[in-house]
Amino acid sequence: MAASETASGGSSSLVEIATIVSGQFRVARGESLAIAQAVLDAANRFTVSPVLLLGVIATESGFNRRAVSSAGARGLMQVLPSAHPQLVAGGKDLSDPVVNVTIGSSILRGYLDDAGGDLNSALARYSGGGKGYARRVALHMQQFSQSLHAQPDGYTRLALVESR
Repeated sequence: MAASETASGGSSSLVEIATIVSGQFRVARGESLAIAQAVLDAANRFTVSPVLLLGVIATESGFNRRAVSSAGARGLMQVLPSAHPQLVAGGKDLSDPVVNVTIGSSILRGYLDDAGGDLNSALARYSGGGKGYARRVALHMQQFSQSLHAQPDGYTRLALVESR
């Protein structure tokens, strides 16, 4: 599957994603393009839907690449260095969209694999068991699918069903 394709076969272009991120989340245009490219590259590399990654980022940080949680999770996908020291070794800059989205996507892909593809379980683990987390991600995914004028992909449909 090409980086710019969703699981449903529709196309999510770099510019379309950047426009949504810039407009809805008030991210500077250049930064929104960098985030969109990081998402598309990671989606391709880890064979996950870009809409899933966008939903996780919207839920985790609202596209604030400098976000830091009270637990110490950092960046767009709120990577927790203490939970993944092997992935953040060497002082990687978790505020860099490419670094953060790559690491966060790798973690999420691992959780999906461990859960046998069960998105709800993978998202629960990703969030540390946050109540209602999968539902919030699913709602963001649905919004991105609509904004991108794409049919909801398999992950979006699954997330909406499983999070009820």
